[in-house]
Amino acid sequence: MNAQRPESWHEALHRLQRDGLPHALATVVTSAGSTPREPGARMVITADEVFDTLGGGTFEFQVIDSAREQLASGEHGMSLEAFALGGRSGQCCGGFVNVLLDIFPGSAATLAIFGAGHVGTELVRLAAPLPWQVLWHDSRDAVFPAWSETQPHLACRHTADPRAAVAALPANSHALVLTHDHAEDRELVDALLQRGDMASIGLIGSKSKWASFRSRLTDAGHDEAALGSVRCPIGTASGGTGGDKTPYAIALAAIAELLPLVGNAEHADQRGLDPAELRGIFS
Repeated sequence: MNAQRPESWHEALHRLQRDGLPHALATVVTSAGSTPREPGARMVITADEVFDTLGGGTFEFQVIDSAREQLASGEHGMSLEAFALGGRSGQCCGGFVNVLLDIFPGSAATLAIFGAGHVGTELVRLAAPLPWQVLWHDSRDAVFPAWSETQPHLACRHTADPRAAVAALPANSHALVLTHDHAEDRELVDALLQRGDMASIGLIGSKSKWASFRSRLTDAGHDEAALGSVRCPIGTASGGTGGDKTPYAIALAAIAELLPLVGNAEHADQRGLDPAELRGIFS
């Protein structure tokens, strides 16, 4: 039996981008003298894996270390690293290499949707073009549509235990609770509040539903500050105020509420290199 072929840099890049996972793309952009690889050579680096090679040796280890330092610090965007192979890298070939490091911090946010009913389905469809990692949960069997298996940034999870599902969420997730069962909704909100590290919590329903939940959650020990962090009803620009109560309209309003909470706009203007730096390299 043949051994499985190693994943190439472009295959790994596609998978990591699709799944919204942090990674770095390293590209040799210029070289002079004797160097391990030619301009255009690429490798992809994650916190614990490397795909393809820039030629090996100390130079490559330095590229990997630099990429991982930036990933660990939460940096993003492009930087240019210069390597004198006989100096900085201590390699006998003695050439000079410029490497462009493009750091992708992963998805801008994690959205956990509890419930694969009509509104949950529309939420997943509407979130698809956004740079968010979506975790779609439901306690029932065989409720996720077939198309969900091929969606980028989407993971469908059947979890019969609501508290276990909440415990597995990444910190700072945005959670939307809209299951088929009020008791399950209440248990999920209770578990989310107990964690205390969610970026936001939204609950579908009416004001009377939230009043009932609020009383029970107060009895469970949650204080006013915690209870005030729950948005209920979600989608108040639509169904929550007596307007359009179709699943699409409620989902659209719920996504609109989330956009300012995610607040990833600060990343938009921080891509690319200074033009003067590029002119100095390629002149």
